[in-house]
Amino acid sequence: MRKLLPVLHVLGLVIALFSMTMAIPLATSFIFDDGAKDAFIRAMATGLVAGLALSLATRSQRRELTPRDGFLLVSLVWSVLAMIATLPLLFYYHQAGMPLSITDAYFEAMSGLTTTGATVLAGLDKLPPSINVWRCTLVWIGGMGILVLAVAILPMLGAGGSQIFRAETPGPMKDEKLTPRITGTAKGLYAIYMLMSLLCALAYRAAGLDWYEAYCHMASTIGLGGFSTRDASFSAFESPAVELVAIVFMVIAGISFTLHFQAFRRRSLAPYARSTEAKAYLAVLAISVALVTTLLVLRGTYDSVWTALRYALFNTVSVATTTGFVSTDYSTWPIFAPVWMLVLSCFVTCAGSTGGGIKMIRVVILVKQARREFIHILHPRAINPVHINGLPVPNRVVFSVMAFMLLYWASLMALTMGMLYTGLEPVAAFTAVLASLSNTGPGLGVVGPAGTFAVLTDAQTWICTVAMLIGRLELFAVLVLFTRAFWRK
Repeated sequence: MRKLLPVLHVLGLVIALFSMTMAIPLATSFIFDDGAKDAFIRAMATGLVAGLALSLATRSQRRELTPRDGFLLVSLVWSVLAMIATLPLLFYYHQAGMPLSITDAYFEAMSGLTTTGATVLAGLDKLPPSINVWRCTLVWIGGMGILVLAVAILPMLGAGGSQIFRAETPGPMKDEKLTPRITGTAKGLYAIYMLMSLLCALAYRAAGLDWYEAYCHMASTIGLGGFSTRDASFSAFESPAVELVAIVFMVIAGISFTLHFQAFRRRSLAPYARSTEAKAYLAVLAISVALVTTLLVLRGTYDSVWTALRYALFNTVSVATTTGFVSTDYSTWPIFAPVWMLVLSCFVTCAGSTGGGIKMIRVVILVKQARREFIHILHPRAINPVHINGLPVPNRVVFSVMAFMLLYWASLMALTMGMLYTGLEPVAAFTAVLASLSNTGPGLGVVGPAGTFAVLTDAQTWICTVAMLIGRLELFAVLVLFTRAFWRK
């Protein structure tokens, strides 16, 4: 137990830092005088006191964090911060006399932090603006990762920050550094993240949204989370200009922020042109939009080609990038379209982006590994390593990708069977888990784009909550805690 104290010390600091972000919705509540001020003041005070008390109680045990500490801390942070994030929701709904269970509140908070965007709340249009701001801010924080922020601005993490950064950063190749120091890398990524956020908010404002709507949808767009201030999501705006802004920034946020950092630093588009993953990402998106548009035209779903293209482009990009915004009920389209869009959500986004799923780089590595096996069958003595961006990929990375894929599909099947065991019908069970594990948001059936996850029982809601957590942390960081080897000395 004593070896856990340094981890708890950092956890306390992160809780305190996270609680301070409630100043954003608190300020919103004062501006709009929406009646949620007391909820945020109580929640912020509770989080700050709990975080600082935990940090002070364990400060004598500070030391450099090990890789094992990093995995434990990441899992603890995402689990505990979701608890802290529920406090404003619970306090507000209690004072308003509206029932909200701890299960639903925790699901909503976890959905935001993991950038999933699935919701159990209804009447979003009538919620206090500060509550919607908090929901969307959770997506923005979770997009780049609260621990990456902590590494960037908390120097007391020291060299141990690299262990946190590696455990929290998505993708199979975690050893790449943009700057000599991890803190410099984290600061650089957050600088790009904030710049993109500012540009997105300004673009939404120019497209016709007010500042409140622009901020909330910026946070959900850049974080690829899909929370909205409207029950009808983007269909409430009926604005091609607003949809275009969302499409552009969803595509940008689906590309690795390390590429954005490199391109910005070099003032060149060359990093994108050299990236195998980015080119595959854009190609798959373009082909998928063309396929869905063609299908809608051939089936006569819409009166014109341009209308079909508008809805196909927005919704395909939204689901494929694991954002989850909707501009129409695409579950009524020919079945190929919504199923293919959900399949895309499993793998399209790039590693190092704010999206979820397997990540395109892993699929590219697997395809190239399959090609290598074919060549090996025909030419047993040939030396043919897998190359990404012109560089050979170590076999340990290939093996790690294969293990990840096995765990991903095994987790998908196990959690789906759990949903079926609780009595949920097959389509909703499978797509709810798939959408949660890939951090996409809407599934099909009762959890489709026209519904919410409120129809699920408590047991089903907790299964989806677990799926969101392990999906956001890419399985290994959570599942390794349940191995005997992790707890051995």
